[in-house]
Amino acid sequence: MSYLDKLLNGVEVEWKTLGEVIKLEKGKQLNKELLSEDGLYPAYNGGISFSGFTDNYNYNENKIIISQGGASAGYVNFITTKFYANAHCYVVLPNPDIIINKFAYHFLKLNQEKLTTKQHGAGIPALRTSEILNMNIPIPPLKVQEEIVRILDTFTELTAELTAELTAELTARKKQYTYYRDKLLSFEDGEVEGKALGELAENLDNMRKPITSGLRESGQIPYYGASGVVDYVKDYIFEGDYLLISEDGANLLARSTPIAFSASGKIWVNNHAHVLKFDTYEERRFVEFYLNHIDLTPYISGAAQPKLNQKNLNSIKIPNPSYLEKKRIISILDKFDALTSSITEGLPREIELRQKQYEYYRNMLLSFPKQEV
Repeated sequence: MSYLDKLLNGVEVEWKTLGEVIKLEKGKQLNKELLSEDGLYPAYNGGISFSGFTDNYNYNENKIIISQGGASAGYVNFITTKFYANAHCYVVLPNPDIIINKFAYHFLKLNQEKLTTKQHGAGIPALRTSEILNMNIPIPPLKVQEEIVRILDTFTELTAELTAELTAELTARKKQYTYYRDKLLSFEDGEVEGKALGELAENLDNMRKPITSGLRESGQIPYYGASGVVDYVKDYIFEGDYLLISEDGANLLARSTPIAFSASGKIWVNNHAHVLKFDTYEERRFVEFYLNHIDLTPYISGAAQPKLNQKNLNSIKIPNPSYLEKKRIISILDKFDALTSSITEGLPREIELRQKQYEYYRNMLLSFPKQEV
């Protein structure tokens, strides 16, 4: 006997249309001028996330919403705060005498993919109210609904807690890493000799070859651009260990991703990233850490399209401590970098695992036998 059968204890489950057990309301248009970054309440236009904040709300907390229009039409969300439901947002209001709010949410979330396939319209996709209201939903006794909600909410709460813990851990490690990187790479005037980057590395920019996307042959070789791998191709033009440095792009100023990054093995590099070769791992890694640590604004030209040209790159002064000191600094920073990368990579994996657990139990607990006609 399954857990669901034990919960039901022989009670037959009645099936109804959603239109018989919920009221479906549509949000009201909100002027864009009323949206701000510092409003009191989030405004949902039916999408996966809110579109801004406003000082007014039209619904209280703990409500189910479904996206009505756009690419996200059919997406199901549960809002735990007071909010403003905009014009492309359906709000689901279950009849509490028949169906528990969260039970309706878990059922709709189970059928979210089915709802997204019901989009209509040649221009902007939309979801008709009938596609929602005509859906059949099982209605077990309220006590059974409560137990199912308790189990499924436990999984979502555990996922949220784990995500918060790992995110806090990642934030702490990044702060630690930044602190030690800044401390280890800050030298007093005259403490160590400084050398121009052009004296420390061999520049191989003349070997770069850009290939337009339409002419690239798909393969296993990473194809690098200004901010990292942008594609995989069949051939390579470099083989070995290199330091690639962004040559142009907004990221030179924004620094949302590293502008210096190591690349090893067989690679292809286009003309948006400088290619530098060093004699040792320690020298390459030291320069990588240092360039990602300092402000490069004095070396960047162009307002509309920021650019770090080869001449300015080669002129950057790099502290040049002894080989043993470089090795010591790299050893410390590599450990922090590995730890931060481990958490960064592990976070989405853990979230995906918890989501799969939730989906497994949701499918099991909401798979009620259909009534015989």
